[in-house]
Amino acid sequence: MAAPVNIVVGSHVWVEDPVEAWIDGEVSRINGLEVHVRTTKGKTVVANISKVFPQDTEAPPGGVDDMTKLSYLHEPGVLQNLAARYELNEIYTYTGNILIAINPFQRLPHLYDTHMMEQYKGAGFGELSPHVFAVADVAYRAMINEGKSNSILVSGESGAGKTETTKMLMRYLAHLGGRSGVEGRTVEQQVLEVSNPVLEAFGNAKTVRNNNSSRFGKFVEIQFDKSGRISGAAVRTYLLERSRVCQISTPERNYHCFYLLCAAPPEEIDRYKLRNPRSFHYLNQSDCYELDGVNDGHEYLATRRAMDIVGISEQEQDAIFRVVAAILHLGNINFAKGEEIDSSVIKDEQSRFHLNMTAELLKCDAQSLEDALIKRVMVTPEEIITRTLDPVNAVGSRDALAKTIYSRLFDWLVDKINNSIGQDPNSKSIIGVLDIYGFESFKSNSFEQFCINYTNEKLQQHFNQHVFKMEQEEYTKEEINWSYIEFVDNQDVLDLIEKKPGGIISLLDEACMFPKSTHETFAQKLYQTFKNNKRFIKPKLSRTDFTISHYAGEVNYQANLFLDKNKDYVVAEHQALLTASKCSFVVSLFPPLPEETSKSSKFSSIGSRFKLQLQSLMETLSATEPHYIRCVKPNNVLKPAIFENANIIQQLRCGGVLEAIRISCAGYPTRRTFYEFLHRFGVLAPEVLEGNYDDKTACIMILDKKGLKGYQVGKTKVFLRAGQMAELDARRAEVLGNAARTIQRQIRTYIARKEFISLRKAAIMMQSYWRGKMACKLFEQLRREAAALKIQKNLRRYVSRKSYLTVRASAITLQTGLRAMTARNEFRFRKQTKAAIIIQAHWRCYQAYSYYKSLQKAVIVTQCGWRCRVARRELRKLKMASRETGALKEAKDKLEKRVEELTWRLQLEKRLRVDLEEAKSQETAKLQETLHAMQLQIEEANAMVVREREAARKAIEEAPPVIKETPVIVQDTEKVDSLTAEVERLKASLIAQTQSAEEAKQASAAAQAQNEELTRKLGDAEKKVDQLQDSVQRLEEKLSNLESENQVLRQQALAISPTAKALSARPKTPILQRTPENGNILNGEAKKSLDSSLALSTPREPESEEKPQKSLNEKQQENQDLLIKCISQDLGFSGGRPIAACLIYKSLLQWRSFEVERTSVFDRIIQTISAAIEVHDNNDALSYWLCNSATLLLLLQSTLKASGAASLTPQRRRSTSASLFGRMSQGLRASPQSAGFSFLNGRVLGGLDDLRQVEAKYPALLFKQQLTAFLEKIYGMIRDNLKKEISPLLGLCIQAPRTSRASLVKGRSQANAVAQQALIAHWQSIVKSLNNYLKIMRANHVPPFLVRKVFTQIFSFINVQLFNSLLLRRECCSFSNGEFVKTGLAELENWCHEATEEYAGSAWDELKHIRQAVGFLVIHQKPKKTLKEITNDLCPVLSIQQLYRISTMYWDDKYGTHSVSSEVISSMRVLMTEDSNNAVSSSFLLDDDSSIPFTVDDISKTMRQIEVSDIDPPPLIRENSGFSFLLPRAE
Repeated sequence: MAAPVNIVVGSHVWVEDPVEAWIDGEVSRINGLEVHVRTTKGKTVVANISKVFPQDTEAPPGGVDDMTKLSYLHEPGVLQNLAARYELNEIYTYTGNILIAINPFQRLPHLYDTHMMEQYKGAGFGELSPHVFAVADVAYRAMINEGKSNSILVSGESGAGKTETTKMLMRYLAHLGGRSGVEGRTVEQQVLEVSNPVLEAFGNAKTVRNNNSSRFGKFVEIQFDKSGRISGAAVRTYLLERSRVCQISTPERNYHCFYLLCAAPPEEIDRYKLRNPRSFHYLNQSDCYELDGVNDGHEYLATRRAMDIVGISEQEQDAIFRVVAAILHLGNINFAKGEEIDSSVIKDEQSRFHLNMTAELLKCDAQSLEDALIKRVMVTPEEIITRTLDPVNAVGSRDALAKTIYSRLFDWLVDKINNSIGQDPNSKSIIGVLDIYGFESFKSNSFEQFCINYTNEKLQQHFNQHVFKMEQEEYTKEEINWSYIEFVDNQDVLDLIEKKPGGIISLLDEACMFPKSTHETFAQKLYQTFKNNKRFIKPKLSRTDFTISHYAGEVNYQANLFLDKNKDYVVAEHQALLTASKCSFVVSLFPPLPEETSKSSKFSSIGSRFKLQLQSLMETLSATEPHYIRCVKPNNVLKPAIFENANIIQQLRCGGVLEAIRISCAGYPTRRTFYEFLHRFGVLAPEVLEGNYDDKTACIMILDKKGLKGYQVGKTKVFLRAGQMAELDARRAEVLGNAARTIQRQIRTYIARKEFISLRKAAIMMQSYWRGKMACKLFEQLRREAAALKIQKNLRRYVSRKSYLTVRASAITLQTGLRAMTARNEFRFRKQTKAAIIIQAHWRCYQAYSYYKSLQKAVIVTQCGWRCRVARRELRKLKMASRETGALKEAKDKLEKRVEELTWRLQLEKRLRVDLEEAKSQETAKLQETLHAMQLQIEEANAMVVREREAARKAIEEAPPVIKETPVIVQDTEKVDSLTAEVERLKASLIAQTQSAEEAKQASAAAQAQNEELTRKLGDAEKKVDQLQDSVQRLEEKLSNLESENQVLRQQALAISPTAKALSARPKTPILQRTPENGNILNGEAKKSLDSSLALSTPREPESEEKPQKSLNEKQQENQDLLIKCISQDLGFSGGRPIAACLIYKSLLQWRSFEVERTSVFDRIIQTISAAIEVHDNNDALSYWLCNSATLLLLLQSTLKASGAASLTPQRRRSTSASLFGRMSQGLRASPQSAGFSFLNGRVLGGLDDLRQVEAKYPALLFKQQLTAFLEKIYGMIRDNLKKEISPLLGLCIQAPRTSRASLVKGRSQANAVAQQALIAHWQSIVKSLNNYLKIMRANHVPPFLVRKVFTQIFSFINVQLFNSLLLRRECCSFSNGEFVKTGLAELENWCHEATEEYAGSAWDELKHIRQAVGFLVIHQKPKKTLKEITNDLCPVLSIQQLYRISTMYWDDKYGTHSVSSEVISSMRVLMTEDSNNAVSSSFLLDDDSSIPFTVDDISKTMRQIEVSDIDPPPLIRENSGFSFLLPRAE
């Protein structure tokens, strides 16, 4: 991470902070090498320019998923990227092919469910969002494809989530190569849930940093067979920290098992004579005895339960804890000086008690144990010498025995666990998961930390080599020169520790072998040997400490206890003592040693043994292809949403992540594709973009123009050295700054001009207002003058008009009287004319009706005569038929009775109809009479008025001339008035009569309308009743069929029993056998014709009678062969109906195959269909048989009825089939060979099926079930073929292809058109596939219902694939990509419209998730949207988890806009937390539904009934006499 040289005033940078590790700010001043930075928190920091790093201001707010994509690859950039992703619950991040996993300390079930596993299955590394599944998938694919074992190294400190990560790795591997374990437990459960509690109890302890630290390395081998399925597993343990058994320090604890045993139930404590942990020397060296939040008593019981599951018996468990208790008692044995020089004895009675308890628990002799602790046997050539040890060496012997026993016990437990899991010795491929302790650096570091850090140095070297190898592969792939790049190696540290001779471990072993050595002499030896080593540092104020500069930093070690903790002995006396134990378990821990090693004690170095085990581990890892996962603990309080920068930086250093970054920085830390480089730095050379150069040449021209040296240009990327990205950004910032100043200048000019124009506009408006006021005054004066003139004019007009209206009213009165008289005369004439016309019309109607009735009567007489003649002719034919076969005599009688009954019923209906018509005519006549009477009254009233007027007129004429006699005038006037009043009264009476007549007409019309309405309602009610009766009948028949099918199947199952052999010996039921129970009446010659078939049931009949039956069976077999041969060809369609299905149905119905107990024709048909669809990708054949299967199933569904269902059939259906016509059809079906009734075959097949159902036997019901299964299979094959065809296209459709560089320059309309065409090419390919499948299915007449189901499921599949890919790939959640997908969805919508609803159905609605997600991506002003608007209006279908995922992953690559506001994000997070607490599934992925979305009943309801009677048979069977029933018959 070299210091940048392009830091200028105004640059955004990172500076170190003692609390936050790194803090961002802006450079305010630069003085030489000092940089003044104003941080975002308001304070000013002064730092050296070498400690300041540039900040990428254009980094996505949600971070990048691979930190090699960072513009600036340095510590603060890495930390900021991890923090940004962690805030969004994106806990996984790549660094190249290294996965960094940050513990979220909360449940995130959506990240680990089965949907997520399916998404990562087979996906390329880096194609989807970072995930632990991606690492496991890469390892698995590499193992399968290359045949090489792989390993996954999971590292991190305790609490970082190593165990959980390992569990997820193994879950995914079990998902890929699934194999169930013992007792229903998977391998993952065996290894983690069963073995972990046991191994943690005996291998974990509290350390300075965490409470449950693994003090051993665990390498879990998942073993696979040749086919890639899990065949076994094994747990390999390395580097157990043996010295912890005897030596611990505050605040650490010994191994958990010691404390668990001390917290065991009281009876077990008494049995082992245990007390408080404070009373045992191996436990009381530290002040820590208990862990917060941990109950050792409960943990002890849990460990015992885990041992039970592993398979450790009660006796073995007791022996294990006896050994653990013996180690505790052994540590309390103290020694004192003996009487002899350099001798020792048991110190006191308390020590003697513990000695005896140890011997009792180990079941060995107490004296032998004492001798083994304080005596040694030396074998010389001359003699065997026994010597005693001094107290110090006796304590060493005691501790060596304790460590040996404990390490052997731990190894035994591991072997037991491996035996329980089950290993595969023949496995050639493994995937290993290494879970080992991480780098440790405390205030006080001893021998344990030295060994652990040595292990991590070794693993870091392996890691560095892998990272450098990946860098080399990247450079080689891009074909750039990398020979001068130096490899960052830590071999010098490893030489310092392990080199022989002269390494620290060698010097430590040498010091341990000299009795006089002390920790001071050892430290001095180190100082002298490594005084010139740059990795070794001697502290100034200490005589025994030393410091090693590790890859993760300097660690200061205290050498005080190095010698004691390194000493270990393989003591022959200990071996002999425990081998002689009476406890078989203890003996099994110590198998006999070879002869040469069993006679003397031998010094053994823990450090050397540690080194050998580490070499073994490295050899195992070197033989595999490594993959790395670095687990990080974000905080020490173990709570979610807390990101402690300093803590994480330290873990990244210890995990080697920053070391890997240093390796990248040594080469080319910044890599950009040509498109990204031009998109970011094209502004530095606009003329290059406008030129006609390819991307690579354009990139080189930009770099050369800016004078950069040392960069490399590969095949697809630009590789920049450290600091060059900052230099280019500085140049880019300068260009953008100049552009910004130009924009500001233009804006200021615009603002000034706008202000000037507004002032000028205001002045003009003031002038206009004043001129307006002057004009208003002038206008008011003119308006007053005009008003005066208008008033005068209107007054004159009013006077004139009033005079005119008076004259006009007088004239109108005179005209009205004259016109009224004329109108009354006209009305009288027209009324008389109309009455005459009505009388004429009625008379002509009567004449026509009489003539029609006479013609009708003549026609009926003629028809009856002709029908009688035809009937007599038919009767003669029937009599002739009855003389030939007497089988229908009874039927004829009943037919005649039925004809008489129908004739009587017809006459009755005629009488009723005549009565009804007479009643209606009488009612109409009454109404007409009433109307006529009213008309007569009106006419009389009119006549009376006329007479009165005539009388008045005559009276006036006859009156004498008027003489001056006033009384006469008065009398005449009164008479005229009385006459006028009479006329008015008559007029009123006439009007009243007219109204009553109209009301009567209206009442009659209303009554007639009401009568018609009631008649219509009655008809509707009858139809509804019929429909309900039919529905009830169908339900009852369906129920009876199901019950009967179940009964038949149960009977068939009972028949398949040991008694089947006896049944098989019986003769088979003949195919043509008929019985009265089957609905046939066997009498007369019909019974005689079937005697031969009935004779088969009697074994004593002569052999000659079996020949006719054999010939019939042979004929039947030939017909079946011909049918199978025919349907195996493509017969095509007739009027949209599949010929093959109709042919099969008619043949099976004719042969009565549905009603026989045994037949092979069904199996042969099924085999033919199966053979026809063997080629899975022949969609034409699949569609052809899909149509045939659906049609045949529809016909069977409407015909077949399970035997035994007749009792549940409604009475109406039974009465129908019991009629003469129904019995005739049954009789005709019973004997198809009868020549007398062959003419009815066509009618029976075509029209009688809906009147009669066949009682099917077991083979027919089984055939129906098999046909249903084949229909579903063919449907699924067509659907899956289409899915397979469009799946590769969907992968190309989810992400818009990047536009070429030409589209970055304005004015390239042609290039844009070409790019736009390329964008929708993949969508058009999908539409082409849809059209192709639709065309095939329509050509094969597949029922539209099934076509709709296919496309509905396909669109659902498209919705799932696009939506899941959108949520798993951040680069897809962009604005431009949303526009691209929206364009493609418009293509699909257009296809749905063209395909019509008949075939597309509701397919478009299945895309609701991706449509709403894309709609959310392309809307503007997202920060202004509230959560309610988003969830209710924009995306009502999407869940909170899905919206949160899209909102946090969204980035605008087109306009640079932001996603939704932080308040909305916070609200979403709260809702997600509530859902998590309520145990609601929080998966944001969709699941593809591959089920069959329909039933047989759905097909029956949606398909139209098929008419099979007029199907023309194919030429192959048309001429065959056995298939004559297939030929269409004349009516």
